[in-house]
Amino acid sequence: MKMTIQPIFRTLLAILLVAGMSGCGPIEPWVKPYERDKLADPIMALDADAVSTSYIQHVYEAREGARGGEGAAGGGCGCN
Repeated sequence: MKMTIQPIFRTLLAILLVAGMSGCGPIEPWVKPYERDKLADPIMALDADAVSTSYIQHVYEAREGARGGEGAAGGGCGCN
């Protein structure tokens, strides 16, 4: 019984190896350059409420701008 399992295992391993290497072919981008602006839209973010998160991030950057919290320039008053 051990003799029959080993050739099957080798064959299966060779098939999986060839199938895995076939995925390493040339990859073309599915998104055309003129369609990328749609992906940059805040609605495409993996967030339940992207607009609200953007606003909260803006307020955080304005508050922490005086000490360099997020790398944004500005004072700590939030009046940008």
